[in-house]
Amino acid sequence: MRATRVRPTGIERTFDDHEMIVTKTDPRGVITYANDVFLRISALTEGEAVGQPHNVIRHPDMPRAVFALLWDVLGEQREIFAYVLNLAADGAHYWVLAHITPSYGSSGRVVGYHSNRRRPARSAVQAVSDLYARMRAAESRHGHTPDAVAAGRQALQDVLDERGMDYDELVWSLTNGPGR
Repeated sequence: MRATRVRPTGIERTFDDHEMIVTKTDPRGVITYANDVFLRISALTEGEAVGQPHNVIRHPDMPRAVFALLWDVLGEQREIFAYVLNLAADGAHYWVLAHITPSYGSSGRVVGYHSNRRRPARSAVQAVSDLYARMRAAESRHGHTPDAVAAGRQALQDVLDERGMDYDELVWSLTNGPGR
């Protein structure tokens, strides 16, 4: 199953504030564990999720530059928080505030990633939706993927420069802002 074949329906799915979506992956991003909340919200069975790349739930409206940033930060063996729009297997979409951390083996090497996702505040979703639209517009002007990703990153950097903050500060300003 590949999310790129699923068409978004425009139906938004959500989950309760007390619930947490949890997945674990190997170092390449292949799902090795998915909790029941992930399975319910993504409309996948455990058999459909485990063994698939995590991008099986990638929504086409997510800027590619966000994922490039995510992998860059994880490649530096640092944690990252990010707002992500996901696409369920049935075409519904859902927003999450993701916290992704490297998992280490006994040798100290990264053996995979652990992601916890919470339901974001509506105000944060609106603010990040506007930012992501700006990034997607920049990316759409380029047919070559590396150029599109670079354009999306520049659009993000322009917003960060306008606000005088770095990416982490932006995420936390949305997380701790009004409506939470």
